Amino acid sequence: MRGEKPWAALFVGPAVLLVSFYLVLPTLHTVYLSFFDRNSRNFVGLDNYRYLFTNASVQAAFRNNLLWLVVFTAGTVLLGLLLAVLLDRVRYEAVAKSIIFLPMAISFAGAGVIWRFMYAYRPEGAAQIGLLNQLVVALGGSPRAWLIEQPWVNNLALIGAGVWIWTGFCLVILSAAYKGIPRDMLEAARVDGANELQVFRHISLPQLYPTLAVVTTTMIINVMKVFDIVYVMTNGQFGTEVLANRMYKEMFQFRHFGRASAVAVVLLAVATVVMVINIRRFREEEGR
Repeated sequence: MRGEKPWAALFVGPAVLLVSFYLVLPTLHTVYLSFFDRNSRNFVGLDNYRYLFTNASVQAAFRNNLLWLVVFTAGTVLLGLLLAVLLDRVRYEAVAKSIIFLPMAISFAGAGVIWRFMYAYRPEGAAQIGLLNQLVVALGGSPRAWLIEQPWVNNLALIGAGVWIWTGFCLVILSAAYKGIPRDMLEAARVDGANELQVFRHISLPQLYPTLAVVTTTMIINVMKVFDIVYVMTNGQFGTEVLANRMYKEMFQFRHFGRASAVAVVLLAVATVVMVINIRRFREEEGR
């Protein structure tokens, strides 16, 4: 075993150095900058963090991120789970999954452009170029400015685009876990008189809990750093700003490196808390 340690260090060493250089050191430097002013020269203590939790615009970004956290996570995970169960029995399962997963192959910026056209608005009486408003007008309704109406309509419209992108990812992961459930167990429950809802609730769902936890954690981490969709579709205007978008503005528009670093540290802290909770849960399951 002693002779293996130098070889282990030889193989692991380069990876550790790269991770330290590209991840650990920039993270520590960002934390350091968050305690300084806009030019990173004068120490200001917790002023940047105090600004984040007292400024009205940043508080709106926190609220929007919370809305994304709840609606986006629930939407992607529940839709992925529903589709995984429903598509398990159809003959064209592979084709359906490929179509639903297809948005993951599109860049998030490209998806934002697509959905901006979907939500496009023209005044009533003018020809509508947005698909959604075309449907509304065809059904006898009035076109709506989906990306302008605040605070709920435009934020939910952006979240809908995010759900469209990520549902395929959740579907693939949950479908693989669902197929791993022993079929004999499901058939035995049906023979005993359980209906499909009871089989899913009492047998399938408990078996899927670990995978659901992993997928949910992944979605939470993704939603905390959502940026592309908001930037492309509204750039945070009309009450749609999120934390990552605010960080970008503080850095490149307002040129305040201290506040931008503070936003980055807050996002890192939230993601770290989620990861710690998930790791503890894994350890508890392994100890059973």
